[in-house]
Amino acid sequence: MARPTIEQVAAEAGVSRSTVSRVVNGSSAVSPEALEAVQGAIRRLNYVPNRAARTLASRQTHAIALVVPEDTTTFFGDPFFASVVAGISARVTQSDYILNLLIASDDPGDKMTGFVRNGGVDAAMIVSHHTSDTFVDRIAEAVPVVFGGRRAVERETDYIVDVDNVLGGRQGTQRLIDRGCRRIATITGPRTMPVTFDRLQGFRDALADAGLAPAAEEAGDFSEASGAAAARRLLELPEPPDGIFVASDLMARGAYGVLRAAGLRVPDDVALVGFDDSQVAVELDPPLTTVRQPMFAQGEAMASVLIDVLAGEDAPHHTILTTELVVRASA
Repeated sequence: MARPTIEQVAAEAGVSRSTVSRVVNGSSAVSPEALEAVQGAIRRLNYVPNRAARTLASRQTHAIALVVPEDTTTFFGDPFFASVVAGISARVTQSDYILNLLIASDDPGDKMTGFVRNGGVDAAMIVSHHTSDTFVDRIAEAVPVVFGGRRAVERETDYIVDVDNVLGGRQGTQRLIDRGCRRIATITGPRTMPVTFDRLQGFRDALADAGLAPAAEEAGDFSEASGAAAARRLLELPEPPDGIFVASDLMARGAYGVLRAAGLRVPDDVALVGFDDSQVAVELDPPLTTVRQPMFAQGEAMASVLIDVLAGEDAPHHTILTTELVVRASA
């Protein structure tokens, strides 16, 4: 059977084609009687609006993009992204929008940027951005954007959803201080991301308040391998640390393996605190004490802000979610 047309719905309902169009597009400029008649005709005919035609008419795609400036190995290997995407998807599913996922550590030839700028989506969310990712600025110039995480240089028009990473860095470090650790080191994220400096600031603040100096600050890239490499460097110090605050659970797992291989006991010889509260934390033995960031809620909030912006509603330019220390057996 041929797909029902908007003209057939209008004839069935006894109204004009423009009235049906207003009902389909959610306009309030329709009488209650006409609304009831059109909705009844839509049900009886099993009419489905032609999204392509609506897009051409309104110049809207009813699609939004999640842009992740990372390589696919990082994206699929880090549980942070799975939780954030789950939160975004849960919120987008409740709306009229569909979600496009765009993964790229860079954008050679502006292929992805061109897709967004040329009308491929109505808006975008960007997570895990680095200072070197200049293509995200070109995206933000073309469509509304919500950033997951603080930007290095913020503009008044930016919409940002982040967690309180300074607080989280302080909470994780304070746990090590409270355990009696005095030679406390940290393994940070990459120095190209504002989140790294926020967690590092919390680490330094907690130590300063306790009258302690950092034992060492080693950089990783949020991967397990980088956590292991940083832990090896820490063990080569003249006085290795007795406590380590690690800026992600994945890096903490890498550090944990190095500590165990060196014959060190966690937490007796070296206490270990991670960040995220991902599945990685509970799979270690002993389970990892970590700072919980609400990753699912961050994704939900990003999508909610963007959907509100698209609807022309007021939306907060800064949404900051809190962190929580989860004490387990590693510290």
